[in-house]
Amino acid sequence: MVSPPPGAAAAAAPGRLCVGPGPRPLMGSQGHPGPPGNCGPGEGEGGEARKLQEGRVARGKRRKGKGKGKAGAGRGGRGSGAEGNPGPQKAKEAAGLGAEAGASAGPGEEGEGCGSVEERERRIVRGDAGSAGAGKEARGRGDGKKEEWRVRPGRREDARPGRAQGRGSQAWGCIAGAGAAGEAMAAATEEEAAAREPAGRPAAGPALLRLPEELLLLICSYLDMRALGRLAQVCRWLRRFTSCDLLWRRIARASLNSGFTRLGTDLMANVPVKERVKVSQNWRLGRCREGILLKWRCSQMPWMQLEGDSLYISQANFILAYQFRPDGASLNRRPLGVFAGHDEDVCHFVLANSHIISAGGDGKIGVHKIHSTFTVKYSAHEQEVNCVDCRGGIIVSGSRDRTAKVWPLASGRLGQCLHTIQTEDRVWSIAISPLLSGQLMMHLGSDFPPGAGVLDVMYESPSTLLSCGYDTYVRYWDLRASVRKCVMEWEEPHDSTLYCLQTDGNHLLATGSSYYGVVRLWDRRQRACLHAFPLTSTPLSSPVYCLRFTTKHLYAALSYNLHVLDFQNP
Repeated sequence: MVSPPPGAAAAAAPGRLCVGPGPRPLMGSQGHPGPPGNCGPGEGEGGEARKLQEGRVARGKRRKGKGKGKAGAGRGGRGSGAEGNPGPQKAKEAAGLGAEAGASAGPGEEGEGCGSVEERERRIVRGDAGSAGAGKEARGRGDGKKEEWRVRPGRREDARPGRAQGRGSQAWGCIAGAGAAGEAMAAATEEEAAAREPAGRPAAGPALLRLPEELLLLICSYLDMRALGRLAQVCRWLRRFTSCDLLWRRIARASLNSGFTRLGTDLMANVPVKERVKVSQNWRLGRCREGILLKWRCSQMPWMQLEGDSLYISQANFILAYQFRPDGASLNRRPLGVFAGHDEDVCHFVLANSHIISAGGDGKIGVHKIHSTFTVKYSAHEQEVNCVDCRGGIIVSGSRDRTAKVWPLASGRLGQCLHTIQTEDRVWSIAISPLLSGQLMMHLGSDFPPGAGVLDVMYESPSTLLSCGYDTYVRYWDLRASVRKCVMEWEEPHDSTLYCLQTDGNHLLATGSSYYGVVRLWDRRQRACLHAFPLTSTPLSSPVYCLRFTTKHLYAALSYNLHVLDFQNP
């Protein structure tokens, strides 16, 4: 191939665009330094051409620093996207700078030289192709980040990664390297996007997790207890979400002793519903740990009441108050208070309006203030007072003398009988209706055999009540349906007298039998007994005189001991 004259090559060189990261040694087509005549004025040319070349070299050196500075700014700044946009240089400035840098290269200088015009043209083509490839790579990075931007909601519009728009040296500056400023900008954008996400909710995962909480609550409300437990094992956010009381309320109302009444009233709003449902499964399965809280040296007929973290129990002619320890399964040995005043054993007592109203075997009623030493006792009946109840400032007592009497609780009228009700037999138990009528309204039942006394009775609502006694049956009465016949009854399997009963106001029923201290649990939706717990052996057989329970523990008072069944830690 014939090379064009040196003048033609020199005239064509300034009009070409050479793209590259910076000056490189002049190389020929085989990698060797090319002939100087092809890239600028040679040694045999005149002084005028030499002066022109030296001027161009000087201008190239002066602009060399400026070009490096601009290229560094393009690499360091890299725009405002996650990976960075091209620097602020324009394509025309980059093209002009490359042209002058190529034209100023000469003998002994580091420039973008070529071995021949044709070879130099091939180099220019390769340079343009490399610049185009760099631009495509920059676009690919920008497109990938745009895809990531679409996946993550909540990111601002101005934080979208930019695309490489320019070509040549502009694209080259974009992909020259990762600058510290670009990385800092990317980290700040990620933190901002995370801050806009809902607290604790996973950013990725199944579409179920991205539903509104109200809709997710509605869906989960159809799950049973086992399904909710499995869902809580998926992640921490679902574990917290499935602990919501709203999800467990429906399950708790169908469980045993979960703190909800039949009408849906929550009696223990300060305790999480999920925790109560867990413990209720122990009641259903009969899993508990037995223990003894108190012991007596001689046989007693104790009665007890619970209030908050305190237990009140009668022993002989005293009433003692104890405080529970935090576990609820043990007592502080030192009593909080001792209430005395009767000459014989205390048969029964209740707590009402910060008072203890007690009935004694001496035929007297005692009124004690819990937080003071005030005590008043007065004669009420001719024989022992078997039972007493108090509600709304009214005291009602029942005795072996076949009478029931109504008394005021007001301090100025204590001991004044308001009304006397004559009965056909001894009065063993008594309960005041929530309606507070203050007078005998009706007789319940008509088929009781002789001697089938009712030993315990309690109201669940103004129209429903439960009773148990010598005839070995627990009966459920609804005054709206009939007063002559009960609507539901449960029979003691071993034909034992039932001394006491207690209910959670919903599905659970507990009874105390006369032999071997047997405590029975009943599910009122079933006829058969659910579980039985014998608390004494044959030599120490004793009735269960009184029992009380919370959502975690059951307490039973026998002749010699006070027992506890711990359902929280079986």
